[in-house]
Amino acid sequence: MLIFKDLIFEKTFGGVGAKHTFDNGITISVQAGSGIYSTPKENLTSSDQFSSFEVAMWGEDGDFVTKDFFPDNNDDVIGRQDRADISILMIKIQFDK
Repeated sequence: MLIFKDLIFEKTFGGVGAKHTFDNGITISVQAGSGIYSTPKENLTSSDQFSSFEVAMWGEDGDFVTKDFFPDNNDDVIGRQDRADISILMIKIQFDK
């Protein structure tokens, strides 16, 4: 079972990001940085320097599925998710058929 600590972050323009595609075809993107809904909103070089992240998810067809997991959210991304929130989300994704 994959959780937040299993994500591999890379430096991106303005912060850091990780992306993982699960066996069921859902891809999760976890980003943090200066132009992103994260805490802090700064250009830092390690995921350890952030306390919250922006998350988006899409299916094999490329269509966003973020709202399937966050039905009250009005956007294809959800901001300021902490490590525990993301771990729980990743577990839900893995159980989604």
